[in-house]
Amino acid sequence: MPVILYSYFRSSAAYRVRIALNLKNIDYEIRPLHLLKNGGEQFKADYLALNPQGQVPVLVVENTVLTQSSAIIEYLEEVHPTPPLLPATAIERAYVRSLAQIIACDIHPLNNLRVLDYQKNLLKNDFEQAWRSHWIQEGFTAFEQLLQKSDDRGRFCFGDTLSMADAFLIPQVYNALRYECDMKSFPLISGIYQNCMQETAFYNAAPENQPDTEP
Repeated sequence: MPVILYSYFRSSAAYRVRIALNLKNIDYEIRPLHLLKNGGEQFKADYLALNPQGQVPVLVVENTVLTQSSAIIEYLEEVHPTPPLLPATAIERAYVRSLAQIIACDIHPLNNLRVLDYQKNLLKNDFEQAWRSHWIQEGFTAFEQLLQKSDDRGRFCFGDTLSMADAFLIPQVYNALRYECDMKSFPLISGIYQNCMQETAFYNAAPENQPDTEP
């Protein structure tokens, strides 16, 4: 049975799952959903039957529906352990997970489309750029400092080995660049982004290379 990924080309959560699938060399079929057109295709009844939260990504494997990007990537790591996205030791795995969670828990939720839409409806002000930049800057500051302190400095988040942390970081950097956030204070993050985007798995997962991409 084919592996099916319900995805939106600009969704950070779907982007990180695409990276993980590509790194694992897993063939998958993308079923795009447009999160803005027609009131949001994620709210159609047939999709809500798959994911009652009305969010992407959804991964369908062997007729089983998986939601939440972190859970999906952890599943892929368990079922397809090679190449690994987590290091060998428990301490190292905790470090990589902590980097991933800065993105997944501290930055991404506050810049999520549904959060921004709700705020705009409440306040009726054009504050989206300042809001996004503030939380990205705050999260990236901590992320950069952790990279600086690490004994495993290299081309990627964990030395010269690609990991789950890179899969989470790169979509967030994409968002930061898209919203013209100042990245001058984050040379390590910027270097990791450049290195990752030279990898086929990351290049092929990029929003501009998706079947539903738009100008």
